[in-house]
Amino acid sequence: QVQLVESGGGLVQAGGSLRLSCAASGRTFSRYAMGWFRQAPGKEREFVAAINWSGTSTYYADSVKGRFTISRDNAKNTGYLQMNSLKPEDTAVYYCAAVVLQIRVSLATMTSPSQYDYWGQGTQVTVSS
Repeated sequence: QVQLVESGGGLVQAGGSLRLSCAASGRTFSRYAMGWFRQAPGKEREFVAAINWSGTSTYYADSVKGRFTISRDNAKNTGYLQMNSLKPEDTAVYYCAAVVLQIRVSLATMTSPSQYDYWGQGTQVTVSS
């Protein structure tokens, strides 16, 4: 198993930036693909971004493409989500998630929360207008 803990959320004005971190412990973090999801009040949890085990492949939801960057540092057992040009509609609880991914599985097919095995507790991001 792997345990995930998110941090870095907070209140920011529209147009601002935040960097979320996802610290992993337990089994070797580098075995896992990682995803970021978010959930706004009254809405379903939605995909934001994903990265493969080595960090060489990434995939983004259209709503965040060009504004958010997912990355990871396996030496530090930590994943990141850099969020720039934030908008009020980005307000949500952000979750990181992990799954062992077969080599030939495309990240573009890994956008459903049910496909991920491990989850953090979430961190709140609030963007004011």
